[in-house]
Amino acid sequence: MLTETDGTDAADPVPEAPAEPVAPAAKVAPAKKGTDLWAELKAIFWLILAVLTFHSLIAKPFYIPSESMMPVLLKGDRLVVSKFPYGWSWVSPSFHIFPRTEGRLWGSLPERGDIVIVTPPGGSSDYIKRVIGLPGDTIEVRGGMLVLNGQAVPRQGLQPFAMPMSANSPCKVVPPATAFTKSIEGKPYCLYPAYLETLPGGTSYAVLDQVDNPRVDDFPAVKVQAGHVFLMGDNRDDSLDSRFSTAEGGIGLVPVENLVGRALVTFWSTDGSASYAKPWTWFSALRTSRIGSGYHGEPE
Repeated sequence: MLTETDGTDAADPVPEAPAEPVAPAAKVAPAKKGTDLWAELKAIFWLILAVLTFHSLIAKPFYIPSESMMPVLLKGDRLVVSKFPYGWSWVSPSFHIFPRTEGRLWGSLPERGDIVIVTPPGGSSDYIKRVIGLPGDTIEVRGGMLVLNGQAVPRQGLQPFAMPMSANSPCKVVPPATAFTKSIEGKPYCLYPAYLETLPGGTSYAVLDQVDNPRVDDFPAVKVQAGHVFLMGDNRDDSLDSRFSTAEGGIGLVPVENLVGRALVTFWSTDGSASYAKPWTWFSALRTSRIGSGYHGEPE
């Protein structure tokens, strides 16, 4: 018997549509962490503590604010001060935050001729002077001549000290001295009478003696008591030092525990003409010849 069909073979399978490729899952970026404020504050704290520890125990900078140590040091010089040569005391920490106490930890005396930073008795500001007398020494000044233990300290004349004039170094003289100026290669210089002193032991340094001034040129003999030092500025007529009591604005005999440290070297010096708002003046004001200079012998 014949049957009618629709032309489709029921036995043939129906083909499936090809599967579409599946795209890989997109990578999810990790969430960005915020700033760890506490960690930042701790890092700043430890940095400040490290700097203060270094300043207190090892070395710190010191700025020369006056003319009292001319000709070896000029106003505008910046020095490195070593903290450990004489041991440590209450003045060693930055800002002198500890109460005043006697004695030094691993203390030792300075040598005559050392340039030191000191905090005068009863004061809080630091001064810079030269060590002249040690415990047991007798110090006297006669007619401007330094006398140590009854013997005049040898002093010989030098060529006048020619100081380049600038905002930090005007031609300042002690009345009634007269200011003398000179032009060198078109630049103004101030001239000061200079001498070379040589202490027992051979330490030599230049000093200025501008004028006859009985108040400082004739100082009666004084014996340096135990645990103290006698200090003087190199600009002998313009220095409030151990020749003056603290009541007179000087420093008197200074206890050894008031020694902050010893001056090492000049690392920066400016003539005072720089302006923070004009960065190019930072370099034009730089006194490059003074960088790296020490503190003995004849001035430049």
